[in-house]
Amino acid sequence: MKLGQKWLVVAVMAAVAPMATVSAKQPPPPDVKADTRESFAPVADHVREQMQAGGRFEFVNAQERDTVAKDLGDMQSLFDRFTKVDAMDDKSKIQLYNDQSEVNAILTRRDGDKEVCVHEQPTGSHLPKTTCRKYSDMERDRAATMQMKDEMLHTTIPKPLLIGPNAH
Repeated sequence: MKLGQKWLVVAVMAAVAPMATVSAKQPPPPDVKADTRESFAPVADHVREQMQAGGRFEFVNAQERDTVAKDLGDMQSLFDRFTKVDAMDDKSKIQLYNDQSEVNAILTRRDGDKEVCVHEQPTGSHLPKTTCRKYSDMERDRAATMQMKDEMLHTTIPKPLLIGPNAH
């Protein structure tokens, strides 16, 4: 192998290695799934718990939270009627599947443990850089920035005290 080809192989390996590391850090995807009434209750309780402050899914917004609550309620009512998936009719199985899919999609989108990578050019540099951060860190930074902006907009600047003949 020629020297130029060796360098090309090394460069490709160096470029691919960080990507493999990033994907290895991803948490397992949320999986709201159960096949009996007894196995569903702990799954639903865990989801509700993780949507609280400090939980893995704490960044689920109010509308999504309502959707998750509705879907979990629908799934619970199906399990109350049939006790297990094998006893459900086709229409009920489809409803269960759709509810599970919707909840899993919301939780995946708002998963605080997932790592998000961006490839951007830092200010003052011509070399693009890839940075990866947890979704929860990004959301906390965004909320802190919004709070700081709100505080700055609501802060009044005191008027200077005028002393002398032009004071009113």
